[in-house]
Amino acid sequence: MRMRPRAVLALGGVVVLTVAAAGCGPEVTSADTAAKSKTFEFSGRSLTVKSGSADLDFVAADVRGIEVTRQVSGTKVGGEVEAGWKLEGDVLALAVDCTGISVNCGAKYTVKLPRDVALTVENAKGLVEATGFTADFSAKADDIRVSDLSGPRLDLEGRDGTIEGERISAGAVTVAARNGDSELDFASAPDLIDVRSQDGDVRLGLPEATYAVDTAAKKGDITVEVTKDDTSDRAVRTRTRNGDIVIGRSETR
Repeated sequence: MRMRPRAVLALGGVVVLTVAAAGCGPEVTSADTAAKSKTFEFSGRSLTVKSGSADLDFVAADVRGIEVTRQVSGTKVGGEVEAGWKLEGDVLALAVDCTGISVNCGAKYTVKLPRDVALTVENAKGLVEATGFTADFSAKADDIRVSDLSGPRLDLEGRDGTIEGERISAGAVTVAARNGDSELDFASAPDLIDVRSQDGDVRLGLPEATYAVDTAAKKGDITVEVTKDDTSDRAVRTRTRNGDIVIGRSETR
């Protein structure tokens, strides 16, 4: 799992940094890269997490409350690389300030919380990862990577990156992808999969079962390797505008 640094005005930043080093420009401040941790008291059954541009990693654990570890990186001209965390009710805000002239500015938050807490994650720019949760999970982000999620519902919305899932056992799964591939592999047969993609391939790995399959690709090939039965209670619906659709066997053993 990686922190994804971002460069803001990188070329201009190099020039300014050079001038600053010679004593003719604004102060250059590097981020404090030491990891910092904070525990929030929390006993709710659901949590909403909001972030503007950090990478977020959610880990189901045997903990009380919410344990957050933060690590920032980067250099900023004329100010500091700032990050913040705040819990108000059932909303956790995780921030990093990469505005202005900065180089490789970024932050990664690792969040540990009980596995039966339902999560709703809204990340304007960045990566969302999650593993091990048994309640509903919903995420909106550029890139999404999830594994071992077994809640009743799983809802994923990707923007300009990929959506990846491994060992999924959720009952109902919806995916909306704008620009990027979607690839999900299931540990148990879901009741419903609904995937809609604008520009990107869709690949689904499903356990042995019969499925009512409904697919459409405006520009792309469609391959269905599972057993189809229009009367099945298990529905698989996939739509893509530009991209291939492959519905095959699960790689999970």
